[in-house]
Amino acid sequence: MRQLVLTPKFRRAYRKFTRRNKKLRQHIDLALRQMEQDLFASSLVTHRLGGTLVGFWACSCGYDCRVVFSLGFDPVSGEEVIVLLDIGTHDKVY
Repeated sequence: MRQLVLTPKFRRAYRKFTRRNKKLRQHIDLALRQMEQDLFASSLVTHRLGGTLVGFWACSCGYDCRVVFSLGFDPVSGEEVIVLLDIGTHDKVY
């Protein structure tokens, strides 16, 4: 099981993106829990990014909701972590 690390940018984008829609917030939270369990589950549609975002990954947490993240290692524990970078619509995060 990987640990999620939320960046300040991700926290702000999450609050703004889910401010008026509690159902969307629940759907995103479910996707984030699934990312911890199985990052490459078929429902997440996890994929590598290219272009200016080469080296990063993205997954889907709804029809037009994407989470951009990177994979790294925690220097203290040595375990792999998922660093959440941004969340939003397809056009906004890419």
